[in-house]
Amino acid sequence: MTTSAVAETIRARRDEASGALIGYLPAGYPDLDTSVDAAVALLENGVDVLELGLPYSDPVMDGLVIQRATQAALQSGFRLRHGFEAVERIRARVDAPVLVMTYFNPVLQYGVDRFAADLANAGGAGLITPDLIPDEAGEWITAAEHHDLDRVFLAAPSSSDDRMRQAVSASRGFVYAVSTMGITGARADVDAAARGVVSRLREAGADTACVGLGISTAEQVADVLSYADGAIVGSRLVSALEQGGVAAVAAAAAELAVGTR
Repeated sequence: MTTSAVAETIRARRDEASGALIGYLPAGYPDLDTSVDAAVALLENGVDVLELGLPYSDPVMDGLVIQRATQAALQSGFRLRHGFEAVERIRARVDAPVLVMTYFNPVLQYGVDRFAADLANAGGAGLITPDLIPDEAGEWITAAEHHDLDRVFLAAPSSSDDRMRQAVSASRGFVYAVSTMGITGARADVDAAARGVVSRLREAGADTACVGLGISTAEQVADVLSYADGAIVGSRLVSALEQGGVAAVAAAAAELAVGTR
């Protein structure tokens, strides 16, 4: 089994006295070709790791901006196979880790080992699974280990100490520290609870912890990177794509990346 490219990238950025910028965009929005171009633009303008979302019919943890985009992608004909195609096309153009963010039901429906195999063959780094808890993830963990994929689990302010330890033990790549309770979306202030989550993850043994939900400015990126290893931005980038296309995504990524320096 090889070392996680995601973890290596995050550590390299941390060792440069900053930290990693992780950017989220949904596959297939506003169409497959544009979503690939937008993802490449992120990675060419300061984003270190891509979080590529698979549109899903019941996105219970996503805010309105991301819901609107993913629903538009589904209405335009997005299918799961397009996610693997997007990963392959992005990786052909940019040498950077691509994690897929997906609710777990589509993985179950597709077949867990088959999904892992197809993701690995496409060049994907692994999965972020927001609705899957480690003690119910045995089949996925086995498949991920077999296909050498990262598995990113979430930890929240409400997580018990035992749940924190489980997330650290089960994750490879990083642990996703949720800064606020609730759905995704840019906020004026990133919840101070994020510091507490990261601190508790460190106590539980986490080497790489990244913070997401509510980060939308370079200043917030810099603040998060003062105590975490990575800052995850989603809604701000999806809004840029919605309002101004690929050029706006590139500009937003470059602006956010100032916070890593």
